[in-house]
Amino acid sequence: MSLWPPHRASLTSVTVAIYLAAISGGAHADEPILSPERAVALALEGNPSLAQIKARAEAMAAIPSQEGTLPDPTLNLDALNLPTANGLNLRKEDMTMMEVGLSQAIPFPGKLTLKEKAAEFEAEAAANTVEEARLRLARDVKIRWWQLMYMHRSLIIIADTERLLQQLVEIADAKYRVGEGLQQDVLSARLELAKLGQQRAQHVGMHRSEIARLNALLNRSMDSPIRLPGEVDTALPDIQSEADLLATAERSRPLLAQRKHAIDAAQTRLELAKKDYYPDFTLGAGYAFRQNTPTGQSRSDFANFRLSLNLPIYADSKQSKAIDQRNSELLKERYALDEAERKTQTEIASSLAVYRGDREQFRLFEDNILPLAQQTVASALTAYQVGKTDFLNVIRAENTWFDYRMQYWQALADAHQALARLMAAAGKEAP
Repeated sequence: MSLWPPHRASLTSVTVAIYLAAISGGAHADEPILSPERAVALALEGNPSLAQIKARAEAMAAIPSQEGTLPDPTLNLDALNLPTANGLNLRKEDMTMMEVGLSQAIPFPGKLTLKEKAAEFEAEAAANTVEEARLRLARDVKIRWWQLMYMHRSLIIIADTERLLQQLVEIADAKYRVGEGLQQDVLSARLELAKLGQQRAQHVGMHRSEIARLNALLNRSMDSPIRLPGEVDTALPDIQSEADLLATAERSRPLLAQRKHAIDAAQTRLELAKKDYYPDFTLGAGYAFRQNTPTGQSRSDFANFRLSLNLPIYADSKQSKAIDQRNSELLKERYALDEAERKTQTEIASSLAVYRGDREQFRLFEDNILPLAQQTVASALTAYQVGKTDFLNVIRAENTWFDYRMQYWQALADAHQALARLMAAAGKEAP
């Protein structure tokens, strides 16, 4: 049974549409509908924080080849044994010569490989950080979208309830005028209408705040219009068991992969530190040109070869301390992995419990509570119009229906928000 005449419903629908368009930042009919999926796509495309993390990962990906390449060789151009008396004469002394040389530093075998390997692990960890940031951004966008949808629906419910209360005011006033009702009934209805206006003002502010929050994630101006769909899918999917979700997270959660790659990098850095006990080498070769003697006699040129190495004679205060440092860093990364695993387990267990509770609550509202509450309001209003119940029962029934409709949408939003947290914790973007 409808509670309102058709012409009133039409007028209210237009009023609500204009009202919501105004507080949504002036969204027009040609504004694209922002579904959760489209909101996530826009965020992944333009969010500056994610772009920053991507840029860092790209920079890290360019490091391994640098670390695995030999240092640049050195070219030497030397003037040797120039006499200082009577000018810089290149022909006077037999040992005066001009030399061209080339030298190459060569790390101890295995060091370059370890450096490159460590950099590769660090680059992979950075790439995992990007994927983790994508999951968290998608989660946050879905949470904000569903909170905005709840606020949007709340304003519609408030507008509908104001319409019902206005009808009650008219009915109570008409009964009072003909001596069949009490002035108290009229005042009670107007009081409820005023209280609802206060709630509307609060929800308008919260609605605007949610628009700004969602726009921030989408990298848009805070007052950009957002047009939400008129209908949403209220189906809430069944979810895997907690054990299955934990197994999925172990395979798919980028955070855990990032921590594991960080451990691999730290282990490789430790192996490299142990290699520093061994010396690095420098190989060099040169060719020295000599001028003829002042009398024109030819002088032979010289060739020279060089092998040098550094001596790690300060091992106790340098190499040994470096190994201690790398051991501590490796231990730190292992602790970080343990913490990430515990955090993931907690997130999955908590979000799964919340999701199941919210889903059950929503189904109760959808299947039982809301239909009964609506029937109660209709019955109370009909009974009041024919004088078979008092006005207080009508107000009580209306308030109960209002609360249940608000809780219905809150339960749906809460369930989807818990689902978003659960999927992110398991390393998935969708159930």
